[in-house]
Amino acid sequence: VQLQAYGGGLVQAGGSLRLSCAASGSIFRINTMGWYRQAPGKQRELVASVSSGGNRNYADSVKGRFTISRDNAKSTVTLQMTSLKPEDTAVYYCNADSVLLKNLRLQYDNWGQGTLVTVSS
Repeated sequence: VQLQAYGGGLVQAGGSLRLSCAASGSIFRINTMGWYRQAPGKQRELVASVSSGGNRNYADSVKGRFTISRDNAKSTVTLQMTSLKPEDTAVYYCNADSVLLKNLRLQYDNWGQGTLVTVSS
């Protein structure tokens, strides 16, 4: 399973960005998909996640500003980020916690490459 993330960049505070991630491979079903971020000198943290059934979970710091969505048929997850703040600056990583492959094997802890989001003040 490969995860490819898109959409990072530089934006001014108060602006918006949209991150997308597409999973590819011999996928039958993906359980939870999510976005994590890691700022310089800090640990990686969960930003938002969405289960295959559509249950969403957000970090307190992004509630009301970020929206996560997914398309199960396309194996994609999107993070719409609005009202961005300088403290949102980080490398954002796409994650699929467990993937049921077509050979009925489970593949855990799948990560995409990071995409840098920089919010200027």
